Amino acid sequence: MLRRLYDWTMGLAGHRHAMRALGTVSFAESSVFPIPPDVMMIPMILAQRHKAFLIATVAMVTSVLGGLAGYAIGAFAFDQIGRPILESLGKGDAMTAFNQRFNDFGFWPVLIAGITPFPYKVITIMSGWTGLPLMTFVITSIIARGLRFYIVAGLLWKFGDPIRDFIEKRLGLMFTLFVALLIGGFLAVKAL
Repeated sequence: MLRRLYDWTMGLAGHRHAMRALGTVSFAESSVFPIPPDVMMIPMILAQRHKAFLIATVAMVTSVLGGLAGYAIGAFAFDQIGRPILESLGKGDAMTAFNQRFNDFGFWPVLIAGITPFPYKVITIMSGWTGLPLMTFVITSIIARGLRFYIVAGLLWKFGDPIRDFIEKRLGLMFTLFVALLIGGFLAVKAL
């Protein structure tokens, strides 16, 4: 089923209404949909490199709006909608322990999930469920999703098709290493 969703999402990238479809996929991915918008962004940008940053902007704005929908699911409908989504992602058992520690970390979970391969929808729902301050959530989501989508757009705009393989296979790892270095640097400065 996941492969069919992936193929369907890829097919949308070539459609004449691809920008709207990207916005829809990006919005839905932030709260319920399993396929990341990068799957559409990459072929869209390769086809029209001059629109790379417009495409990234659409993905970022609709992703943050979708994140607000995920936040609302967590805040107002966790038991009816949020819990089943998280359980379908295999995150059901860790919810209680996660809830107790989540807000202690402030903006870090949102930042990390927003730029790494970790499912952003898990964090959007958990942010609402745990009552993470809404402004912290929104500002961090804009920064995280902006970084993720503009870096992808910038690489594709600059290097075109040769960078596609790197983005599809290794960019998630590079983002994860970047976050680890960022946190490590922050902790090192704090310890000094």
